[in-house]
Amino acid sequence: SPAPSLYHPQIAKEVAKLLEMKAQLGEDEGKHKFVLKTPKGTRDYGPKQMAIRERVFNAIISCFKRHGAEVIDTPVFELKETLTGKYGEDSKLIYDLKDQGGELLSLRYDLTVPFARYLAMNKITNIKRYHIAKVYRRDNPAMTRGRYREFYQCDFDIAGQFDPMIPDAECLKIVHEILSDLQLGDFVIKVNDRRILDGMFAVCGVPDSKFRTICSSVDKLDKVPWEEVRSEMVGEKGLSPEAADRIGEYVQLHGGLDLIERLLQDPKLSQNKLAKEGLGDMKLLFEYLTLFGITGKISFDLSLARGLDYYTGVIFEAVLLQQENEHVEEAVSVGSVAGGGRYDGLVGMFDPKGRKVPCVGVSIGIERIFSILEQRLEASEEKIRTTETQVLVASAQKKLLEERLKLISELWDAGIKAEMLYKKNPKLLNQLQYCEDTGIPLVAIVGEQELKDGVVKLRIVATREEVSVPRESLVEEIRIRTSQC
Repeated sequence: SPAPSLYHPQIAKEVAKLLEMKAQLGEDEGKHKFVLKTPKGTRDYGPKQMAIRERVFNAIISCFKRHGAEVIDTPVFELKETLTGKYGEDSKLIYDLKDQGGELLSLRYDLTVPFARYLAMNKITNIKRYHIAKVYRRDNPAMTRGRYREFYQCDFDIAGQFDPMIPDAECLKIVHEILSDLQLGDFVIKVNDRRILDGMFAVCGVPDSKFRTICSSVDKLDKVPWEEVRSEMVGEKGLSPEAADRIGEYVQLHGGLDLIERLLQDPKLSQNKLAKEGLGDMKLLFEYLTLFGITGKISFDLSLARGLDYYTGVIFEAVLLQQENEHVEEAVSVGSVAGGGRYDGLVGMFDPKGRKVPCVGVSIGIERIFSILEQRLEASEEKIRTTETQVLVASAQKKLLEERLKLISELWDAGIKAEMLYKKNPKLLNQLQYCEDTGIPLVAIVGEQELKDGVVKLRIVATREEVSVPRESLVEEIRIRTSQC
């Protein structure tokens, strides 16, 4: 007999409703086309792209380690208030998350603010660290140029009270080393100082309240001509035309020590305490860069502003000058591939007692670099290996699966990178073809005769030569041969 509770009219109604919903869902399932795409401004990285990417990461990490940095990591989201008010006009690009369990959270926008929070929270006054992780910006992506909504940043920072410009010079040396090492073509590292900018704004007649917003206009000079920047300052931001013209005289200057000397003599600038301090430090910086032997790629550039609010001293940005491409007529600036500067006030914003920890750091724009290398690789049609396998364990006859498994296990246990085909009786030709396709340099062949003689036949894929190697010396032989590859 049916369960008595079903006779209850309320329950019967609910059951009918559920059945109706289920029927509707069933109908919809047929209609609904599932959209297979990554979210806007993101992308997948297949084995080929990851192989290039790993190469770039390794070059960057080995440079950071060469300079004695430790590594840290922080959560991918922070409390919303941690990020608020640190990025100036860019704050509108922060990704806010829905309230989950009573905390208002946002995805991190860069690695610098979390670093400052980490220092303040743990009362750290002295650290040299690197941090490589994904950050998130609700930007309008230009994916061909390596601009995404989710992307990696590679940051190196020195926190602590030191003598002026020594850590700053090292940050520039690091940028120089990495860009030279990656062989991206010609580059220039533009350098300026927030104090020089602020001093310049002051002597040009910009009111204090407009410093930051005028700063973000000046920051556009690498992309748009002076005329456009000038009309933005005057038209949209209400700056007087006279002040704008005075700024124009300065921001079009760039050079080296000679320019610094000239500006130290400038009747207006030298009267300003901030600008004078900044120029004094800039002179010191250039002396250290001369000792590092890298001034050939450094340009003191008064138009460099960097839009972020937290910079307090030296700021810099590395720009690639042109793509290595014969089909491009004119030299195009590919845009910024690294940037950074000094931010002495940021940690103090988090510290309950307002204790300051001076910091200077650099961020390497891995996505830009990566998209350039990726395009270059496609153009060159060079084959890129996506695995590091040193040897394929193969057999020449049937019924040798057990022997292959025993041998490959010995190799794995000895730390050799080895593969085999997942077939009981693969044809030798197919096994050799697999090596050709994936770039595996060696094949270790077991056959009945070899097993009797206690040897393994080692085949060098590139030259097709074969040598018989005693089983006990196989590991050593593979190591020697792959270190030459």
